[in-house]
Amino acid sequence: MKDTTAAAPPRAYRQVRRAEATEATHRAIVDAFMASTRTRIVDAVTLDEVAAAAGVTVQTVIRRFGGKQGLLEAAIDRLEQVVLSRRAYPVGDIDAAAASLVEDYDHTGDMVLNWLAQEAVQPLLREPLACGRRGHREWVAKVFAPWLDGLAPRARDDRLNGLVVATDVYTWKILRRDMGLERERVVATIAALVSKFLGAPAKRRAAAGRSAA
Repeated sequence: MKDTTAAAPPRAYRQVRRAEATEATHRAIVDAFMASTRTRIVDAVTLDEVAAAAGVTVQTVIRRFGGKQGLLEAAIDRLEQVVLSRRAYPVGDIDAAAASLVEDYDHTGDMVLNWLAQEAVQPLLREPLACGRRGHREWVAKVFAPWLDGLAPRARDDRLNGLVVATDVYTWKILRRDMGLERERVVATIAALVSKFLGAPAKRRAAAGRSAA
C-alpha cells in the first residue's frame, strides 16, 4: 500500500488557509453590508441581500454576526480600522492632516452621512455613531496637540471645539458634495479653516518639533 502521508499539506498550513478563508468571508459580508447602507436606510437592507452580495448563505451571515446589530458593530470596527489607516501621519502637520481627512471622507463620508440621517429613528445606529464622534474628537486632539497642550482648560476646549467643526464630515459635505469642489480645493479650505483656529501661518503649517502619530 502506497504511503501518501508525506503528500498531505502540513497541519499548520491547512490552519492558515482556513483562517484566511474565514477572514475573507467575514470581510466580504461586512463589505456587502456597508455597500448596501451607503445610500439606503438600514431597515431596508435585508440579511438575504447581504448574503447574496457576499456570495454566502443567510445562515452563514447569522452564524457569524447574529443579525443586523452584529453586522453594524462589525461595520463600525471595520470603519475605524480604515479611518485610522488613512489618517495615520505625523502629529502637527495641518496640510497632511487635511489631505488625509478628505481622502478618508471621499471613501466613507457618504455612508456616514446616510447613517447620521437615520440616527433619530434607528436605535441600532446611536451607539456606533456616538463612538464615532468620540473617536473623531480624540483624533483631532491628538493631531493638533502642539497647539492645544498648555492651554487653560476652557481655552483648550474652545479651540478643540472649533477644530472638530472644521474637520467634521458635514464640513466636507458642504464643500465636496454641495459645492462640488475638487479634492484639492476642499483640502486647501479645510487646512485654512484649521489654521485660523490655531493661529498658524498660511505657509508651512506644521508645528516645529512635531512627534510621530
